[in-house]
Amino acid sequence: MYLGWPAHGFSFLLLVGFVPLLIIEEQLRQEGRKFRSRTYFKYSYIAMVLWNALTTWWIWNATAFGAVAAILFNALFMAMVLVFFHYVRKKTSATTGYASLVFFWIAFEYLHLNWDLSWPWLTLGNGFANFAGCVQWYEFTGVLGGTLWILTCNILIFHILKYLWLSPWKGDTSLIKKTIIGTLALVFVPLLLSLFMPFGKAKGKKINVVVVQPNIDPYNDKFNGDFKGQLKKMLDLADKQVDSTTDYLVFPETALTENLDESRWNQSASIAMLKDYLAAHPRLSIVTGAETYRVYEAGEKVPASAHKIDNSNQYFDDYNTALEINTSTPIQAYHKCKLVPGVEIMPFQTLLAPLEKLAFDLGGTSGTLGTQKEPSVFYSPTSKTTVGPAICYESIYGEYIGKFIQKGAQLIFIITNDGWWQDTPGYRQHLAYARLRAIETRRCIARSANTGISAFIDEKGTVFERTSWWNPTALKATIITNDKITFYTRFGDYIGRLACLFSGVILIFLIVLIILKKIKTKYYEID
Repeated sequence: MYLGWPAHGFSFLLLVGFVPLLIIEEQLRQEGRKFRSRTYFKYSYIAMVLWNALTTWWIWNATAFGAVAAILFNALFMAMVLVFFHYVRKKTSATTGYASLVFFWIAFEYLHLNWDLSWPWLTLGNGFANFAGCVQWYEFTGVLGGTLWILTCNILIFHILKYLWLSPWKGDTSLIKKTIIGTLALVFVPLLLSLFMPFGKAKGKKINVVVVQPNIDPYNDKFNGDFKGQLKKMLDLADKQVDSTTDYLVFPETALTENLDESRWNQSASIAMLKDYLAAHPRLSIVTGAETYRVYEAGEKVPASAHKIDNSNQYFDDYNTALEINTSTPIQAYHKCKLVPGVEIMPFQTLLAPLEKLAFDLGGTSGTLGTQKEPSVFYSPTSKTTVGPAICYESIYGEYIGKFIQKGAQLIFIITNDGWWQDTPGYRQHLAYARLRAIETRRCIARSANTGISAFIDEKGTVFERTSWWNPTALKATIITNDKITFYTRFGDYIGRLACLFSGVILIFLIVLIILKKIKTKYYEID
């Protein structure tokens, strides 16, 4: 499973990654060992801890406690899914049992995308992010379709091994042949579909974009240094690529560290510097990350995320914000909605508000931040283009990115600061996931990362321009707008919702089965 994850190049190992655990489950069940569920949990938990630790150990560079918590708890959730499957397999038929594994796991991934402890980094379908040419069908299914594909292949391959080696089949060999043929079809048909089907191509306007990678150390310089000097550095880098044809200039997440008051944009030195730059480039629109805040007026409804101002009755919210600034419209702001648990938001905020001070401090944007209710898009009247501004962590949520498209986004800009993880697989995995968002939405992506990797991605998930890690630079490319709404964009994670429904049906069926068995046992005892 570790070798199959992006950055290692062996993604097809994911198609057999669960087979050892399926073999163990089969042996424990056939041997009829006492406490076999407890034993299977131990095997499953060890396996999931190893996979999580080997794949996401780099979180340690940002927060040691957060890394340990993410690895242990995520592995626990995964192991519990496997134990539930084992229990259903033990109590019901093989068909129901293995179906439950697929439904339970996808339901877990779907719920993991949509609750306060969300950490969907290891959603199985993400594993093929660097093999974008093989998963063009994500346009219809999203990454949960990839999870369905991976789990089904694992189950079928396990059954082939079971028939041929674990417990040689002595009956009709046609069953083995059908299983082998079915497995080969399941593996290769999606691949052939991706390679030969004419999937959607962007046919809109050509937009010239420059992304800046300033390479400012987030631990020592970014939030403690001279914000004017940092902005000047970014503008100087931009000058090497911006010309009279440039439509957009994109800076990374929290590029503006001045901490801007949203009711007083014009009093900001950073905004003044950007407007001076725009005066020399009137065609240009600048999209940038910023630290902003808003003070609530007396009588306004104050959300749970708000902080009380010392020695007053006023409250304020901090935001991780994206801004669009141009010469034609007022400043447009979008507040990050998908916040990092334990860093930008305290999970289950109403219940755990007293523990907010324990949030991991990662510089300027830590502690519980404010959000907006739903995503919004930026519009440039000069290029007549609508952009979805995804901030960092948001780019791993396919259904959420689809909401930008539903709002009219023709392009996606991802602004991020991956420097927290230093030179580890983390930032490479993060870039790879952006390729899946391009496929799901058929939108070209411009990605500005503070320390790398900044890149341009086309609508088929191909990275056609990119920077190197830890290199101050600016990158220029032409990308194409698209107005098409894909099936996945329209319906979102429908596979996850169906999995939750079928999981509920299986659980109800299991409960009814257990109750009927108890009634039957009691009847015979009385008789």
